[in-house]
Amino acid sequence: MKQFKTAPLPFMGQKRGFIKAFSRALDEYPKNAIYVDLFGGSGLLSHTVKRKYPNASVVYNDFDNYRRRLENVPKTNLLIAKLRTLTKHLERKKKIPSYDRIKILKVIEAFEQKHGFVDYITISGCLLFSMNYVESFEKLKAQTLYNRVRLSNYNADEYLDGLDIVCEDYKRLFHRYKNMTNVVFLIDPPYLSTEVGTYKNYWKLTDYLDVLDTLSNTSYFYFTSNKSNIVELCEWIEKKSKSASPFNGAVIQETTNHMNYNSKYTDIMIYKKMD
Repeated sequence: MKQFKTAPLPFMGQKRGFIKAFSRALDEYPKNAIYVDLFGGSGLLSHTVKRKYPNASVVYNDFDNYRRRLENVPKTNLLIAKLRTLTKHLERKKKIPSYDRIKILKVIEAFEQKHGFVDYITISGCLLFSMNYVESFEKLKAQTLYNRVRLSNYNADEYLDGLDIVCEDYKRLFHRYKNMTNVVFLIDPPYLSTEVGTYKNYWKLTDYLDVLDTLSNTSYFYFTSNKSNIVELCEWIEKKSKSASPFNGAVIQETTNHMNYNSKYTDIMIYKKMD
């Protein structure tokens, strides 16, 4: 089956920059384990595990309903084809003039009325600056548009094949598997102190700290960034309260990601295997 190195559709926070390191680290984990992706996101981590270990059971918690976007790829490709026609005379990566902007917005609005669906996150990648996403027509029409229309079609065939797909609160899912043997948790929550605009719920500091419960006496891969300072926070708590940091004994790897020409951040992968 096809191996995807990135998620087939845009998704804020997908782990494409860590896939090689993640795949190598998986060598230390069982081929027949149950891998539970608590914050499934784009499904890229789940997909990578299933392609590497076909006999593993991989549970993908699609809380963001990413699969709905994948199911509608044909509609998305159809709309983008219309956008290509409307922008073919325009310079790429430049601001779209007002006259053309009005025509583009009318086409998108009519498309949604006819087909009942527009993947605004993917369309954002065609018309807005990098890492700038909207989720509705009302929000899109308030933006300045740029000609970043994709020149080829999207293809998500076989991407979720073999995964056990669920959609539920991560705490409930964790409690179902936490006492089972041969389980590895993939933990990639929305990052503390970073943009969580495409997530359905607002996350408070206590929500991020609650996630740390999933690291106690479990085998895991945990993802965060240097913006969250969660590792330093745990070290401070350990120093002040004598409570052991959940990251003690774990391997920490980092990679630098560039959001645009003048903005970057460090992604962090922390993993630990229980004996």
